[in-house]
Order: sequence, then structure tokens, then C-alpha cells
Amino acid sequence: MPSGSQLPPPPSWSLLGCGALGGVFATLLTQSGQPTQLLLRERHRATLHPVVDFTGLDGQHTLIAIPRAFVADRPAIRRLLVMTKADQVIPALLPLLGKLDKQVPIVLLHNGMGVAERVVELFPDNPVIAGVTSHGALQQGHFVFRHTGRGETWLGPVNEAGRQFAPLADRLAQALGQASWDEQILTRQWHKLAINCAINPLTALYRIKNGELTGPRFADTLQQICIEVADVMNAEGITTTAEELARRVQSVAGLTADNYSSMHQDLEQGKETEIEAITGFLLARAQAHGIMVPVNQGLYQAIKDRSQDQG
Repeated sequence: MPSGSQLPPPPSWSLLGCGALGGVFATLLTQSGQPTQLLLRERHRATLHPVVDFTGLDGQHTLIAIPRAFVADRPAIRRLLVMTKADQVIPALLPLLGKLDKQVPIVLLHNGMGVAERVVELFPDNPVIAGVTSHGALQQGHFVFRHTGRGETWLGPVNEAGRQFAPLADRLAQALGQASWDEQILTRQWHKLAINCAINPLTALYRIKNGELTGPRFADTLQQICIEVADVMNAEGITTTAEELARRVQSVAGLTADNYSSMHQDLEQGKETEIEAITGFLLARAQAHGIMVPVNQGLYQAIKDRSQDQG
């Protein structure tokens, strides 16, 4: 290295979790001119890492190279975007303990709730930001991704240090078309949880696309789910009504009518679902408030039973 030269700056984003949504976000960030690296597990070091095969919303097919890195090599990390499934967030972050600079913001984008608090416990000095997104994505093969629906993305602070990172939403907006900052991200997380409690277990159990939930067949069940979730949300201090939640569920199911939910995809592929972080979190909060949620309890158990049968 020539005298006086410096190391190249770290990529704009380091992304943990290259499933369907992670692959789409990594591609969109790269295409927007924001250098992005994929942080892969050690077991992937010897596996083929092909160029990403990406299909956009316009049907345009693109091959795009996204660099990979490994935690064991202590790569330079500027911003950490965690897009694993909820149950994989902590295992994915553990190898970074003691290696992640305290100034690096950790952005969490996963379904469900209850994980961010554990991340703050593990990384008490790092800014932690939570996000919700309604973009649709599909993984069609090894590093083959399709963007199936444009949605909204919101970020907000989990801890005090995270409050300084509102500009991150602007960086994501450059890639996604829309991303905004909300200091009250907890409210948006609860509304996203309500939608997931309604759509994910039903579509997974009945093996249907989201749009089939808009018909009369599931009207009574959806109403009961929304009544139960609204009761818990209000007890948590998030003011809402079952009618409002039902409208949101119908809207999302209609907008994503041709999509299969992530839980449906996971069950069909024999993968672990996010039922614990979605309905499981709701059940835990309901129990804390002494609220009965029998319909959600039944869906939770049905998904657990189906997962065990396939295991």
C-alpha cells in the first residue's frame, strides 16, 4: 500500500440475512448507488456465491454482483441492517459481540416483536433502530429474488442512541422509493403485528394466497382475531378498534392478493416459522394483562402442530 494511503471506506450498508426480503433490499440498495455487502455465516465460505439474479416490479431481469463478507474476518461495518427471521436475529448477532464498533447503528427489519429489547441488552452502547416494511418479496432459488410488491417502510428508535439516526430513513428511501422516520415506531410495530396475526397463520394453515382472505369464508374468523388483538393493543396503551384493524387487514390482503405470506412459504418449505414472534408475542402480552385470546391461541397451536408434523 502506498505511503499515506488509507483503507477504502466501509460499504454504506452491511446486511445480515439474505432471504427473500433481504435479497431484494440488498439489490435495491446496490442499484441506488449505495455500496452494500452481505454478511454471511462461516458455513457459507466454501459455497458458491453467484451473481444475484433479480427481477424487479417491472418484470425487468437483472444480474447484479453484491460483495460478501464474513464476521470472523472482522469486516468494516458502517450501518448494520438485520433482515433475518425474528428467531434468527440473536443467533446472527452473537458473533458480532465485542467486534461491532459502538457507533454502528443496528437496524432491525423483521416480522413480529419482542426481539429489539434483547438486542439492546446485548449491545447496550449501540444505537438500535426498529423498522416495519410492507414490501413483497419472493426467493425463487439460490440467490434468485423477485420483488413482488412495493410497500411502505418506517424506521424509529428503540433506545436513546437510536434517536440520532433519522437520516437513515432518507438513505433507504433512495433505494425503496419511500421510507420515513417515526419516533412512535412501537405503534406501527403493533399495527404490523395485528396484520400478521390475521394473515399469516390463516394463509399458512389453509395453503392459500393472501387475497382469498377477503372473501366471506374467513370473515368471522378475521373479525374475532381483530377483536382479540385490539383488546391487547388497548391494554398496551395503543388505542385502536377491532374495526380499524379489520380495515387494515382487508386492505393489505387486497393489495397483496397474489402473494403467499412468509409463514405460508416457510411451512411449505419445511422451514421454521415466525409464529413465536408474531402470535406467540401477542399471547404473552395477553397473558400479562389477563386477556383471553382463544382464536389466536388456536391458530398458534395449529401452526406449531403443523410444524412438528413436518419436522
